[in-house]
Amino acid sequence: MKKLSILLLLVCISFSATAQTADELKKELSTKKAEISKLDKEAKSIQAKIDALPGWKKGAFGTIGGSISGFNNWYSRTAPTASAGNIGITVNGFANLIEEDFFWRNSAAVNLGWVKLDEKGVAGDEGFDTATDVFTISSLYGKRLNKKWALSALAEYRTTIIDNFNDPGYLDFGAGLTWTPTNNLVVVMHPGNYNFVFSSGDTVFESSLGAKIVADYNKKYGKLSVKSNLSVFQSYKSSDLSNWTWTNSFGYTIWKGIGVGFEVGLRKNKQEALSNAIAVNEELTVPGTTPTFDTVDNKLQSYYLFGMNYSF
Repeated sequence: MKKLSILLLLVCISFSATAQTADELKKELSTKKAEISKLDKEAKSIQAKIDALPGWKKGAFGTIGGSISGFNNWYSRTAPTASAGNIGITVNGFANLIEEDFFWRNSAAVNLGWVKLDEKGVAGDEGFDTATDVFTISSLYGKRLNKKWALSALAEYRTTIIDNFNDPGYLDFGAGLTWTPTNNLVVVMHPGNYNFVFSSGDTVFESSLGAKIVADYNKKYGKLSVKSNLSVFQSYKSSDLSNWTWTNSFGYTIWKGIGVGFEVGLRKNKQEALSNAIAVNEELTVPGTTPTFDTVDNKLQSYYLFGMNYSF
């Protein structure tokens, strides 16, 4: 009986020591986490000071998405033997020179996608067709009036590079004011802007004078990279010649620059809608009539890409 009591006492002491050790470890872990959180805040504060220093700031991130599939004697399909695949690539980059009395911001964005459906016994579908084709490059120079406002000049070019390069192509030249409330947000307001539109042959595309508004946001939240760009042209000649494009890109780093990415783009352009209606005669509000700006259905254009991401 005495031995049993001693054994129970030792067990209780052992449990007490173990519990005490676990509590001490948890307390130590909590202390370390608090220290890490404090150091992380200090690191972000130092990084913000570095970002605010004059000089060049460069960066880029991109996304690659793709898939393949195949059917062999899959009789529920109209064509039982077929293979399909798609691939998309998007790259966003910038190179900005930030000085105390001026800035020069340069950016480029490319989104290319291909899709393929090869059905055995059906001729003419063996190759890849272009799915998305977007290319944009811009350069903004500003002479500072103060920390947030600057007199500025902008050049922006947009086109496709796989199909119909520069047909159409849009080149904006303008001047006005730029507002930079933070290091990550740039808002361009140019009441004097000429929108050059390039196209081949007899087309509906027309250049015009108007106002240009651009809002560009670029920031990293830890492992998350975010870039959003809204580009608007409002023609003084006619609203039919106006257009806007809004792109949003996200990249989340998981390991050594590799992660997942997502990009979505939206656009409204009545000149492109009318050109397409003339080409395929499918976008008419009133069937059987000649396509015009008044009869064309100017639908919202969009694209998206999800896949593997890499940050530079």
